[in-house]
Amino acid sequence: MTTPGRTASQAGDLIRQFNHDTITTGDGWQYPPNAYDAIGSLAYLVRMLPQAIEQTIRPVQRTHEQGRVTVDGGGDPMAAVAELRGAVAQAVTLAQHLSAAVDHMHSAASPLGLDTRGLPEFEG
Repeated sequence: MTTPGRTASQAGDLIRQFNHDTITTGDGWQYPPNAYDAIGSLAYLVRMLPQAIEQTIRPVQRTHEQGRVTVDGGGDPMAAVAELRGAVAQAVTLAQHLSAAVDHMHSAASPLGLDTRGLPEFEG
């Protein structure tokens, strides 16, 4: 069974693979349009992060509403959930800023191209 936690883990694994794939240039990863495409995909991913972050606390909220949240060491559930909500709000704000920055990267990469003159693979 796939769970939201497992899906998020798989997304992390794919970003790790992307990081590995982009360490050096090579076929499919050597020209400005390759970067533009990848940045566009990253922009798409980052635009979805605020919603994903907000939705991660739904199980906590549901359990808290039922009065069933406990805190290790006997801490105050109300305070702990409030702290989590504050952390989520901060993460959402930062993700929105990251999204705007990556969208800006995508726009900045948009006009960049490749001068193919003298490159044998483009002649003919």
